[in-house]
Amino acid sequence: MLLVSRPSWNEALVVHEAIEITGLALVLVCMFGRLWSILYVGSRKNSELVTSGPYSVTRNPLYLFSTIGVFGVGLVFGSIAAALALGVLSYLVFTLTAQREATFLRATFGVSYLDYEATTPRFWPDPRLYHQPDEMTFSPQALKRTFVDALYFLAMVPAIEGIEYLQTTGYLPTLFWLP
Repeated sequence: MLLVSRPSWNEALVVHEAIEITGLALVLVCMFGRLWSILYVGSRKNSELVTSGPYSVTRNPLYLFSTIGVFGVGLVFGSIAAALALGVLSYLVFTLTAQREATFLRATFGVSYLDYEATTPRFWPDPRLYHQPDEMTFSPQALKRTFVDALYFLAMVPAIEGIEYLQTTGYLPTLFWLP
């Protein structure tokens, strides 16, 4: 869709730049949020029930921050419609994935997970629930892996700018315009 469409905002308008900058900010929130989340779960995923830090306010902070990043990518494109479409699509995919994971976690952690599930939102965070341990360990390997994964979100910024350039120079056709 992004290869053959363009935002309906004129690229020279301040509103277009504001939308793109907001998108970049959300991509950065995604990156740092995913890194923050992985500090807590790291290599313990599926072997230990993590309920502190970002996992104290939502059961799926990695999915939440990824959805924020995907929405941000749509804004970097310069289109609110693209951002909404990408954000809703990723939300639906991550919600289905979270439901399947919850089934596994119920079977693995039993009553502990059921208690956690009953008090912690699946996706949209409740900051009032936040708590963290006084000390913790983390996996440098998991942090490095998540950092590399998060770079894909950031790499979308120059990729989208490249697509925009190819469209304005006529190398890529524009089949429709998105608001």
